[in-house]
Amino acid sequence: MFITMRRSLPREIQAAQDKMERHARDYGLDFFETIFEVLDYDELSMFAAYGGFPVRYPHWRFGAEYDELMKGYAYGLQKIYEMVINTDPCYAYLLASNSMMDQKLVIAHVYGHCDFFKNNAWFAPTNRKMLDEMANHATRVSRYIDRFGYETVERFIDACLSVEDLIDPHAPHIRRDQPHPRPVVDPLELAEDDDDGATRFQSKQYMDTYINPPDVLAAEREQRDLKQKAKDRARSFPESPQRDVLRFLLEYAPLSPWQHDVLSIVRDEAYYFAPQGQTKIMNEGWASYWHSKIMTRHGLTDAELIDYADHHSGTMATSPGRLNPYKLGIELLKDIEDRWNKGKFGPEYDACTDARERAHWNRDLGLGRQKIFEVRKVHNDITFIDSFLTPEFCVDQKLFRFEYNEVHNAYEIASREFPAIKRQLLDSLTNHGRPFIHVIDGNHRNRGELLLQHLFEGIELRQDYARDVLENLVRLWGRPVHIRTLSDDKPLTLSFDGHAHESVVG
Repeated sequence: MFITMRRSLPREIQAAQDKMERHARDYGLDFFETIFEVLDYDELSMFAAYGGFPVRYPHWRFGAEYDELMKGYAYGLQKIYEMVINTDPCYAYLLASNSMMDQKLVIAHVYGHCDFFKNNAWFAPTNRKMLDEMANHATRVSRYIDRFGYETVERFIDACLSVEDLIDPHAPHIRRDQPHPRPVVDPLELAEDDDDGATRFQSKQYMDTYINPPDVLAAEREQRDLKQKAKDRARSFPESPQRDVLRFLLEYAPLSPWQHDVLSIVRDEAYYFAPQGQTKIMNEGWASYWHSKIMTRHGLTDAELIDYADHHSGTMATSPGRLNPYKLGIELLKDIEDRWNKGKFGPEYDACTDARERAHWNRDLGLGRQKIFEVRKVHNDITFIDSFLTPEFCVDQKLFRFEYNEVHNAYEIASREFPAIKRQLLDSLTNHGRPFIHVIDGNHRNRGELLLQHLFEGIELRQDYARDVLENLVRLWGRPVHIRTLSDDKPLTLSFDGHAHESVVG
């Protein structure tokens, strides 16, 4: 589906947009030009299935997501109120059936998102012209489908999408001197060595130290070891574990030109969407903070107050065992603002052990608004939680560590201790709760096989998922693929050679 021209907004919505934009800028929000479109639910579901874009490359996954969205709406299980994408200009979509109160709320919410997209450091490296780039990707994939057939291209995209999250989300923020794709070794260091490695002359035992000086032999052995290490480097790569598995595949996998291009498309889009996963709590909390501020002070009529309270409270609702990013984000931002207004930070406050004094602490510093803009600029969800979550906040918000009780078939409170609560939150956010996978060796066993390593960082590797991914990696790598992990503190290697899976312990 293509948008060929901008649709003019209804006059009432245009007036609301102008008003919300003026108030947002008055509060200090800074955003790209924002273009709103009004869509019916069928159109909005199409855009949502495409990740907010009007055009994506053809694949069955998008059709499945569209079908799920439409069924959820038909059964009354879900409803999309708005959608906004990180581009310059920003494009936002409004649902035509929404009430005028909802439209104003959504517009104010969108301006919060647009400010976050433009100013948060984790979005800085993203492609702001991704609307055009997505259309370009769609054209290239469609051309490959015409040439090689739909099923051939679709099966390859299936394999690529199964590993699309095996990227390094921190890579765009780190300047590295990218190494040569293959280790460069001095040809002289690869010269064949003698079997013994050191030249020893025959001699009588009492003359041996004079004819075969130990320091000379040691130097020769050291030279032999250096040569052997050079040989090993020439056979084994990369030199250090590489987290960006997709980049490694693009450099070394035996892909045809069209396959290489499709994999690069999947990787480019994965990096574009990565910051949204890294900042879900902050982004939604920031947008909710500002729609709440603007609506309650400037956007509501008396007749709209009850509806607004009902819809806002529904968005903020939480239940045991579930994390609502809207609720956690807005409440933690409000807590930061309150603490910095009252001076509840720094060595003096931290050294205070009197609970009553801490509760009534107020230095009237008025730094809250400045602080939350600073937080919005530099943090992601993990650093946000790690830096600003406090025991007092957990008590106030009734945050606990929950575990699932199979006997009672329900989530139950497992701990009320602050370290346990914070650890569970951080674990759930680290790498989006997915295991850390690195490339260890692209020439495993000197057979050209691919060896991956699961680095255990509190996130276990599901063997059923891993087997499916290995099967798709074999299609990309062209040779057997292995992954090492820990199972009950014992090394476990899962392998797939294109025909059967194998598990080896030890």
